[in-house]
Amino acid sequence: MVQIDSLVKTGKSLMDECKFDDALGYFEQALLLNQNDPDLWNHKGVALRSLGRYVESMECFNRSLEIDPRDKHAS
Repeated sequence: MVQIDSLVKTGKSLMDECKFDDALGYFEQALLLNQNDPDLWNHKGVALRSLGRYVESMECFNRSLEIDPRDKHAS
């Protein structure tokens, strides 16, 4: 999906700029469009971890692994 790709690209750029809160918003928007993509859950988890929201980040990483237990990118 082009829209999801655009949201993720923007989110990643914001992460590179250490704008973690803004990036989180983009990853959450992407998840509204597809909740079954383990990569989207990982992106959200990384953003949350960067904000020091560790419990929530672990929930995202665990969700990613529920979707794809062999997910090699789960943080």
